[in-house]
Amino acid sequence: MSVRDVKNDGARWRVLGARRSRGFTLIELMVALLLGLIVIGGVASVFLANQQTYRTNNALGDVQDSSRLAFEMLAHDIRNAQLTGCNNNVRFTNVLLNGPANGGTAWWANWGNAIVGYGSGVADPAVTSGTAQANRVSTTDSIELLGAADTTMSVNLHSPSAATPNFTINGSAGDLQSGDVIIVCDPDHATILKTTAYADATKTITYDATNNCSTGLGYPGVCVASGNPYTFGQSALVSKLSAVDWYIGVNPNGGQSLYRVSLVNTAGVLSTTAQEMVRNVTAMTITYLQSGTTSFVTAASVTNWPGVTAAQVQLTLQSDDARAGTNAQALTRTFSTTATLRNRVN
Repeated sequence: MSVRDVKNDGARWRVLGARRSRGFTLIELMVALLLGLIVIGGVASVFLANQQTYRTNNALGDVQDSSRLAFEMLAHDIRNAQLTGCNNNVRFTNVLLNGPANGGTAWWANWGNAIVGYGSGVADPAVTSGTAQANRVSTTDSIELLGAADTTMSVNLHSPSAATPNFTINGSAGDLQSGDVIIVCDPDHATILKTTAYADATKTITYDATNNCSTGLGYPGVCVASGNPYTFGQSALVSKLSAVDWYIGVNPNGGQSLYRVSLVNTAGVLSTTAQEMVRNVTAMTITYLQSGTTSFVTAASVTNWPGVTAAQVQLTLQSDDARAGTNAQALTRTFSTTATLRNRVN
């Protein structure tokens, strides 16, 4: 082999080596990048879709849980409206100073209106409408409910002729305190009155004609000092009054929530307090069924509140996650339930 042949072979191998070490062309890089972007875009799309599905399902679960909680508590109060514990709702004596028999106008003292509803734009005496925290949203419905609270108390001895009339009770008094409003009932009738004092050591409830328009607890009630005398027998039931109002109010975050106003006793002074029950409830609509009718009507169309036997409540709830719904908005659902006033049906 000549020197020339060797040189030619070396040159040929250098050319082949150069070809073997050559990189991607610009076109090949662009195609590779495009394919990579397509793959990444597909993965990202699937990830975002799954993330949105998770957020929607999670928000839907929260909304459904909130609706169940709201309906359970609200329906409990509706079912117990006009409850005395003795199934004698017709024979009822009211000797409260704030009651209508004495010219009183307090909403919680009017047993004749054990259930009353207020429609959009109608003032509710139990709560203030406005934009401040816990104020009622005036464009939503509200409902007042009176009844006997759950109790394990009963009369051991009633002494209506004592210098200071009193009851000695059996059972647990729970959170009973001086100045509470109570309902006492037996098979004959029920009476609502305000206590003067309660002594836990002797389990004695006292009452007088200063906190009531009469010390006579008989039926029918008479608002004079001695009134219509009556002695409740042993084992007559004693319950605290449950007076509540449900409405949609302004929550601390500036949103809307389901609120419950209740009657409270602070050192013998009765007042009301509002408690936020379920957050992000944006609307409540309530319709009512009157005895002898077949259709539910709005509060404005009710002609006989003592004849209302059932209430149908519709709540609109919104998710905490502001992007859980379509178009990156909060998820909203509307639910409804019907509750019967078990003390007004046979």
